[in-house]
Amino acid sequence: MNDTTVDPQTPPARLKLFLALSRTPHGLLDMATPAMAALLWLGVFPPPTIVFLGLVTAFAGYTAVYALNDLIDYRVDKERVRLGYLRAGENYLDDVLIRHPMAHGLLSFRQGLFWTLGWGVVAVVGAFLLNPVCVVIFLCGCLLEVAYCLLLKVSHLRTVVSGGVKTTGAIAAVFAVDAAPDPVFLLFLFSWLFFWEIGAQNIPHDWADIKEDRRLHSRTIPVRFGPEGATHIILVSVITAYIISISTFYFAKTAYELPFILAVGCGGVFLLLGPAAALYKAKHRQNAMALFNKASYYPLIVLAAVMLKLIFSYLRQ
Repeated sequence: MNDTTVDPQTPPARLKLFLALSRTPHGLLDMATPAMAALLWLGVFPPPTIVFLGLVTAFAGYTAVYALNDLIDYRVDKERVRLGYLRAGENYLDDVLIRHPMAHGLLSFRQGLFWTLGWGVVAVVGAFLLNPVCVVIFLCGCLLEVAYCLLLKVSHLRTVVSGGVKTTGAIAAVFAVDAAPDPVFLLFLFSWLFFWEIGAQNIPHDWADIKEDRRLHSRTIPVRFGPEGATHIILVSVITAYIISISTFYFAKTAYELPFILAVGCGGVFLLLGPAAALYKAKHRQNAMALFNKASYYPLIVLAAVMLKLIFSYLRQ
């Protein structure tokens, strides 16, 4: 629940505030994306040490980047709080915990900064141990996140930057398990997650904030093009992401039988195409939130299909 009356003095409550700063429930779900990308490309399970290091690094990276977003948007978020713009946490995945704890004065900016830097250091060390290239990718992701935030009142094309940010975790994961992956596979993986982020995450997310964004003179796709235009962009992006996601399996190292492809395809219909079509028909805020929430689970569904394939292949040996 989005409860800003929590007592921040007890250790569990304070930890909850830091986890809220990093949107940890969504961050944990996001960790499925790099895991899926690495396994999809590699075709086998990596050594346990790589798996453990990869999970720690992914958690640290997402924790740091999500918190970085609140650091850069600190003043804007305080203005949102002053105007009384808060979504109901029970209906929105990003608001399961307290939304913007720094802006509410529950955490200081300095505390948020130390939290972000601490996890950032863990992410950099872990990325270096996996592959120094991963450090470069992580730092590029951080710079893109900063640019995305700073463009809030500059250009609606910031959504393109968001698409780039969301791909970095998956691309880094591929390099973590293979120093020389196939560029064509990387291109398909990048394109898939790029359009998924734009159509199923970023624009629906901004749709829920359209009223306050207009008052704050923010530049977003829903503000720039209105519900009608935003819906068209969402639908085209989601369909593109769906098609590319299925096509990406063709370039994986392991051949996937039809049942696994069908499982992913059906998951995409339920989590992507169905909610996008419902939003296109209704053009309602609740439908945008439903698309965001359901689409967030799509990489997890793909990861499950990939893991089942690898397990079956192992058992046949």
